[in-house]
Amino acid sequence: MTAAATGQAKKNKAGKVKYVLLALSALVAIGVMLVNWHVQRVGSRYICDAGQAPQADAILVLGAYVLPDGTVSRMLNDRLQVGYELYSREKAPKILVSGDHGRREYDEVNTMKDYMKNRGAATDDVFMDHAGFSTYESIYRARDIFQVKKVIIVTQRYHLMRAVFIARELGLEAWGVASDLGDYGPVMYNYELREIAARNKDFVQAAIIKPYPTFLGEAIPVSGSGRATDDK
Repeated sequence: MTAAATGQAKKNKAGKVKYVLLALSALVAIGVMLVNWHVQRVGSRYICDAGQAPQADAILVLGAYVLPDGTVSRMLNDRLQVGYELYSREKAPKILVSGDHGRREYDEVNTMKDYMKNRGAATDDVFMDHAGFSTYESIYRARDIFQVKKVIIVTQRYHLMRAVFIARELGLEAWGVASDLGDYGPVMYNYELREIAARNKDFVQAAIIKPYPTFLGEAIPVSGSGRATDDK
């Protein structure tokens, strides 16, 4: 084979490899978007307004960033406001606030419980999940630790579709009420992009693998007193 022929053969082979890689990339991208669409479609079926929400065992308010001075972020404030509204409408007798309290210096859940108590919620009615390190873990623990069977989940809509999807896959009778009370600005573009990856990850976790959360432990049923979760 001449040098020219050898060079052409290498080019043809490289072209085939490039074509295969492009085809595989396209298939992966299509798969990612199909999963994203599926999670949104399933979750959206069970999202309703506060007034339309059914009676439940508990209102699950998912955590978000708390500032170093203990002030809740805008998103978390809106989640708490909607969660308290549902409680005041007597949609559920108990509130479960779930978030990150993995370090002594960072505490989402006591901040969230303080908010609810300051608004008028009874201490006995507010449970804290100190190990809600992810949406999947918060919902898994709501089911297994707090013995919740029927739940109303509160968070922003972009996140809520995934949360409701997870809950339904884990066997909970779950409904969602969105807490979008205002415009959160350009940051939402980044959140929406990251959510595509999160929906794919949690599809695998909730629908296929169903791994244990970081921590489990003894049951603390929401039928009891929220004081059982106090650590202060």
